Amino acid sequence: MKIETFDNVWDAIEDTPGDAANMELRCQLMFALEQHIKRHKMTQAQAALLFGVTQPRVSDLMRGKIDRFGIDMLVNMAATAGMKIELRIHEGTPRHSNAKEKTATR
Repeated sequence: MKIETFDNVWDAIEDTPGDAANMELRCQLMFALEQHIKRHKMTQAQAALLFGVTQPRVSDLMRGKIDRFGIDMLVNMAATAGMKIELRIHEGTPRHSNAKEKTATR
């Protein structure tokens, strides 16, 4: 049996490197927004006003409903709240899609 290791959980469960990178960025953005809410001791209603969204959207954020948010929405929420987003890109080893492997084993 071959044991595979991954840099993060998204690499293990997503079909393509692009999908994994997208999920990792969304996860980081959601965490930063959640921490912002907690750090400033905001209610969900207050956070909704600050982020320019509805209270149920903030509830989804706080409950980790990652599938309900795209990168664009999360960036807009952070920018609207006055948060600064920085992006760092590093060279790395190319990762290949494992979609065929996953399909064959399902």
